[in-house]
Amino acid sequence: QPGDLIEIFRPLYQHWALYVGGGYVINLTPVGKGIADWQGAVPVFTRKVKKQFLKEVARNNKWRVNNESDRDHTPLPVEEIIRHAENYTDKQVAYRVFGSNCERFVKKLRYGGQVSD
Repeated sequence: QPGDLIEIFRPLYQHWALYVGGGYVINLTPVGKGIADWQGAVPVFTRKVKKQFLKEVARNNKWRVNNESDRDHTPLPVEEIIRHAENYTDKQVAYRVFGSNCERFVKKLRYGGQVSD
């Protein structure tokens, strides 16, 4: 359903996306060669927010709807989730493996909060 969180099982990690309907998801994608800037000892990458077909993003990897955080957080209204997600499309955001990552990005879209950019 639109607004659902999608967890994609890559070989070494899980990638996250937000389903927006019509087979499309919003997700973070690498920019350029993926070289990081450093903030102290923490690498910070730049990612582009893209709207893509779920099957293109998932490729041959298994995936599932994962709204388990609904137990602890109340989702925003679906229209608001989609509007926020669409507003980020084609913008660049900071990405930290242990912090502002793809999971946190889509969860902030679903549950609210300021998304780092």
